[in-house]
Amino acid sequence: MIIRLPNHLGDACMATAALDLLAGRGHRLHLVGRAWARDLFAGYPWPMLTLPTGRLARVRALYGLARSVPRATPAVLMTNSFSSALEFRLATLRPVGYDTDGRGWLMSRSYPVPDRWASDMHTVEYYHWLARCVIDRPLPGPTRIELQLVPAAFEHARWALEAAAVKLPFVMLCPLATGQHHGHTKSWDGFGRLCSELLDCGRRVVACPGPGEHEAVARAIPGALLLPETDVATFGALLSMARLVVANDSGPGHLAAAVGARLVSVFGVTQIEKTRPLGDHVQIVGNGSGWPAYEDVRSVVFAALTA
Repeated sequence: MIIRLPNHLGDACMATAALDLLAGRGHRLHLVGRAWARDLFAGYPWPMLTLPTGRLARVRALYGLARSVPRATPAVLMTNSFSSALEFRLATLRPVGYDTDGRGWLMSRSYPVPDRWASDMHTVEYYHWLARCVIDRPLPGPTRIELQLVPAAFEHARWALEAAAVKLPFVMLCPLATGQHHGHTKSWDGFGRLCSELLDCGRRVVACPGPGEHEAVARAIPGALLLPETDVATFGALLSMARLVVANDSGPGHLAAAVGARLVSVFGVTQIEKTRPLGDHVQIVGNGSGWPAYEDVRSVVFAALTA
């Protein structure tokens, strides 16, 4: 079974339960997605096709994949776009997925978006529901996600900490969030003040900027130790090793929850019922109708550090 992964880190993490369900039902998965996803899912025995940039190049790559698998192999689209269905159809593959973006006529099999998606359905369950439709099994939705990292990620994480002379324990701050939500920034503006207070209390504060984020992170949390850019699997290992992670509703936040990190997730503009990180050690502060007061976040963070 071919799986077209979501395009964003947080969504890829939230799709993990759906992948586990399909693999657990005996399907041999072949992943298709962006380059960073190869590292994210390196801990699994699933081969992966990295999609190049440019539609023609993607169709050619997908056509090569189509020729290497049996003709009737289904291709599950965990993307919602018309373009992803078109690329798979042009590559002679048989896409199945949700009937979204007017693409139903391109699909070999399509499913209606669940009614609950218009209200309180979580994104993890949204992906899991699609997997349930594919295998035609009425199973309960997941309550948590668990991402299996490749063992080398932890070794690389230890090397990164040693090279930066960072000793345990440390607090990992993730102050950025890509894009906007209905015209509002998704990044809480209290990270700089929180960083300063943590440093004043003798806490080690660390950040691991993503591609092109070094200057923005340095401005957001001056005084924090910034680790060199790394792959997402090593980043996940670093998150799991932190005493506490503080993040926005963002890819790093979902990755932290997926690897079992202790996480304080700050919400202000996005919908908690749909995108809250799922995990056994996650605390949510704020809601979708406004950012929490700084004192509320500080209280939860320092309580978590002393627990």
